[in-house]
Amino acid sequence: MTPNVYTATSTTLKWLLGTAWLLPLAGFVIEIFGGYWGGRKTKTAAWIAVGCIATSFVLSLSALLVWRGATAEIREKQATALAEHDAAHGHGHGGEHGHGEHAHAASDHAHGAADHSHAHTNHVHTDHADFNPLRTTFTGEFYRLARFGSVVVSMDYYIDGLTVLMFTMVTLIATCIHVFATGYMAEELTEHYEDHQVHLSGGRHFHRPGRFYRFFAFLSLFCFAMLGLVLAGNVFQVFIFWELVGVCSFFLIGFYVERKSASTAANKAFIMNRVGDFGFLIGLMVVLTYFGTFQFANTSPDEIGSPGLFQMVRDTHGHMVTEGDGREKVVLLQSGGNTPLHSQDGKQRVIPYWLLIVAGLGVFAGCVGKSAQFPLQTWLPDAMEGPTPVSALVHSATMVAAGVYLVGRFYPMFTPEVLLTIAYVGAITAFIGATIAIVVTDIKRVLAYSTISQLGYMMLALGVGGWMAGLFHLITHAFFKSLMFLCSGSVIYGCHHEQDMTKMGGLRKKMPITAYTMLIGVFAIAGYGLPGLPINFSGFYSKDAIIASALTYVSLNPQHFLLFYIPVVTAGITAFYMFRMWFMTFAGTPRDHHVDEHAHESPLPMVAPLCLLAFLAWFCAFRGEDGGLAHQILSSEPTHVRDGLEHGGILGLSLPSHHQIHEKHATAGWVALFAAGLGSLISYLFYCRRTLDAGTIGRQFWVIRDFLIEKWRFDELYDVMFTRPVHVIGAWCQGFDKRVLDGLIHLASHLTLQTAKFDRAVDERLVDRIVNICGEVTYATGRSLKGIQTGRLRQYVMFIALGVVSLFVLVFAFLPRS
Repeated sequence: MTPNVYTATSTTLKWLLGTAWLLPLAGFVIEIFGGYWGGRKTKTAAWIAVGCIATSFVLSLSALLVWRGATAEIREKQATALAEHDAAHGHGHGGEHGHGEHAHAASDHAHGAADHSHAHTNHVHTDHADFNPLRTTFTGEFYRLARFGSVVVSMDYYIDGLTVLMFTMVTLIATCIHVFATGYMAEELTEHYEDHQVHLSGGRHFHRPGRFYRFFAFLSLFCFAMLGLVLAGNVFQVFIFWELVGVCSFFLIGFYVERKSASTAANKAFIMNRVGDFGFLIGLMVVLTYFGTFQFANTSPDEIGSPGLFQMVRDTHGHMVTEGDGREKVVLLQSGGNTPLHSQDGKQRVIPYWLLIVAGLGVFAGCVGKSAQFPLQTWLPDAMEGPTPVSALVHSATMVAAGVYLVGRFYPMFTPEVLLTIAYVGAITAFIGATIAIVVTDIKRVLAYSTISQLGYMMLALGVGGWMAGLFHLITHAFFKSLMFLCSGSVIYGCHHEQDMTKMGGLRKKMPITAYTMLIGVFAIAGYGLPGLPINFSGFYSKDAIIASALTYVSLNPQHFLLFYIPVVTAGITAFYMFRMWFMTFAGTPRDHHVDEHAHESPLPMVAPLCLLAFLAWFCAFRGEDGGLAHQILSSEPTHVRDGLEHGGILGLSLPSHHQIHEKHATAGWVALFAAGLGSLISYLFYCRRTLDAGTIGRQFWVIRDFLIEKWRFDELYDVMFTRPVHVIGAWCQGFDKRVLDGLIHLASHLTLQTAKFDRAVDERLVDRIVNICGEVTYATGRSLKGIQTGRLRQYVMFIALGVVSLFVLVFAFLPRS
């Protein structure tokens, strides 16, 4: 790409995505002030929010088209440049291999673009895998806030294929949720909202003013924070918006703040995320100390002397250059163009390998909290206390997606040991979430535990080297999970806020659109499809990619075989509990006639988004890894992932290459399909045909059933490990404060009081007595001398004369005689 074309494309993307990012913030400001002055009974705030986020989607889609046009130009010039390279070096590749491989190489390297940002069009390597002269990452600076020595604090942007794809996905799903919420939250359009879940004395319910405008204001701010996180060009900026996402989730989860359950859930989410963020801060401090910058990539295409994080930690070929062994092992930092980075005194700059592991684990700890991974997964089901549109947004396109996105974005910084940790945490999380969902009867909580499990799948994929697979599943999951949450909201709305599936059944006759759109989501998350067909449910392609990545990783690292078997088993469990949810809700006959009598289909503003999301849940991954969605993700893939360059480390681990993963796709596809089919069949026999009785099985295995109902007893475990010890320590501190500190204070006050009394007695009986005696003597003397002062002149003259005579007598009496 020529400099002029690069600059024009960069400027266009910068302003398109920058405007798309700021529009929800403008909506937030307008809604806050407009809602306050405009009253609570109009939908003005909702339509402002919808207009802002829909415009953001249009701008994001435009940016995606601009990006694809630029990528097409890059692909064409890449093929031309490589052909010239072949001619210059005498490579005799066949036409099919040359064009196919080179065209692919042009479109799947954008993290590589960060690594290759200083390669020029005349820069020639001897290997095609290393020849990558064209930039596909656009970086720059919105605004510089401050400079502290060599550390710059600025608002940067980092735009690649993943950025524009995330923008498009987030704004599209958020638009659907905003439209759905205009109908779902209509009950808040009143001056006197009655909350039936808050009971007052005398059997009365709590009344408050409606919060319709406030809901959409927070929803807009939530979208602004997520888009800012995606667009951020440095990890410090990511952290700022990371925290803003957490604050917004606190407000939205605790929207019904008068309900104790909602208030507790909001506090729990906020606190558990801060636990993860503590590790995030540790990672940031290590990064700043050894790298001296927070920027992902250089903000100036021509500035070779100031590389970003991705350029420092890997050379242009994707290698992490190391030296030494064991605890002495260090990573040699690069300055771009395979040039070592030196400090001011001329020494090669390095970071100890173990500290790079600490930095990676610290950043991942923040992702564990945000994406509800083991062991910080317990906050996410409780977040269902918020309104259903909030749950849909949190569980699909924003908060929990942020953690997976950051792992994908920070991927070049992770060592094989960190990736192994990510893989095991993801596998454990996926299994735990799936097993709990088997026994849950609240329709929203089933989806919540499903989200935990699917997020674990994404982390597992990223950990085993399936970078594309993990982010592919992030996108497909966002569509079918937002669909199912909105469908659950439609069910709750149509059943007058009933969420217990044991009271439902047969609702497909009353709510056909909701039922069949949710069924599409169920097929998608179960991963139904046939290998080789171009039209399958989106979840089939992304889950197939994850299983294939795990199978390939295990074949290279056989000691970690559980990383393949756990996701396969979880795939079967996922199909089981998702079909269980659909059968219990929509199939069979009504279990509660009161619920069935009042059930009805939701209005058009609520079902229209369901139809759009159902279409996307089915077709967004059209043609799988040969389709546009997969290619868009691949355009940002780190170079070392594509080529399988990561080997060794402390544990001697290897990451699979694309070619190795592709060889396993057919096997993985059939294995995943078999697991999903088996889980669906068992669910059908239990909850549709009733051939098997779930109650009987539950009573026979009551220990396991109760263990799962109690959510693996994590809350009890944390209560014993943390809550109770904190309460004991608090009680001890309270007792120490009352008995010791307060005793010391009381003793001090008593001693002060007694000292004051003694001082008062001394003052009154001694000091005042002496003063009084002096006064009395002075007074008596004055009275005695009063008689001398007669006021008669003759007496005064006589006294003067006597005085003079007395002085003369004394003088003569004491003068020495000669």
